[in-house]
Amino acid sequence: MGTGHVKALVLSGGAGTRLRPITHTSAKQLVPVANKPVLFYGLEAIAEAGITEVGIIVGDTAPEIREAVGDGSALGIEVTYIPQDEPLGLAHAVLIARDFLGDDDFVMYLGDNFIVGGITGLVEEFRADKPDAQILLTQVPNPTSFGVAELDANGRVAALEEKPKEPKSDLALVGVYLFTPAIHEAVRSIEPSWRGELEITHAIQWLIDQKRDVRSTTIHGYWKDTGNVTDMLEVNRTVLEAVEPFHEDAEVDEDSEIIGRVRIEAGAKVSGSRIVGPVVIGARSVISGAYVGPFTSVSEDVRIEDSEIEYSIVLRGASIAGVRRVEASLIGRDVEVTPAPRSPSAHRLVLGDHSKVQISS
Repeated sequence: MGTGHVKALVLSGGAGTRLRPITHTSAKQLVPVANKPVLFYGLEAIAEAGITEVGIIVGDTAPEIREAVGDGSALGIEVTYIPQDEPLGLAHAVLIARDFLGDDDFVMYLGDNFIVGGITGLVEEFRADKPDAQILLTQVPNPTSFGVAELDANGRVAALEEKPKEPKSDLALVGVYLFTPAIHEAVRSIEPSWRGELEITHAIQWLIDQKRDVRSTTIHGYWKDTGNVTDMLEVNRTVLEAVEPFHEDAEVDEDSEIIGRVRIEAGAKVSGSRIVGPVVIGARSVISGAYVGPFTSVSEDVRIEDSEIEYSIVLRGASIAGVRRVEASLIGRDVEVTPAPRSPSAHRLVLGDHSKVQISS
């Protein structure tokens, strides 16, 4: 049994291979959604659930995470940073956080996950029912890509399988777990998987095998692991749907048209442009002679001139000039997007044997 006091352990160490090349230069947890880092949504959900003591597991991108989150006071939490030298698995994260966690119950939250509606209800249910562990599940169309849970007739968790070739259900583990100190014995009792990692699914399975009380909650709301660009854009769209329109601190000339829910931050300038919401435009950005279409997030210090863009995320300091149509794109920091030169109009080809080429003349 825990002390009734709940802490949080947030994982923010991963390398973000599926978001490359964006994440060669920055932590995937800091890629912004509606101009706020993904990680902040999770930290805010933790604070809303009344949890203030938060341990953040950091890896190679530690300096960036520390710079963004600081001591957590701006988010209403107290942060302890826990370095993980190499990503050896989620159960390994629990192992190295032992001193921070003590004998308290805790929520483990994956920093690049996004859950609409927060986790307050879940934490309250866990505090009331006191199982040894509680996992969050959601129905997915492609269970082979996830940890999958099999439930018994009473809805208790009977078994877990990591990325099964033949899934026993379509219920995938969402990146939020609630544990009592019972998990500490579990993570010490398992062996590394074929990936060389200590898997949290194996630790939870160990609890099940020991006849401990492992429960699940199935969420029907919205959950995404923002690990790839498609998911990022999808989450961005969901968040923008709730945007509060505001542009009083920005300069918008009378040749511009602003339609629907558009938030423009202080110091931004809009001239001769059409912006159709939901859209967020960051501070000091300049939009001129451009069309910015629905579900687009433009960070601060961005220039968009004589171009069209929609359903995209544009990061800090990027510029897009003279480009007709950009869609469903994630454009990194300080990137320059310009038209290809028109001349000389010749095709230069180096083709291998048996090639097939189509050229639009």
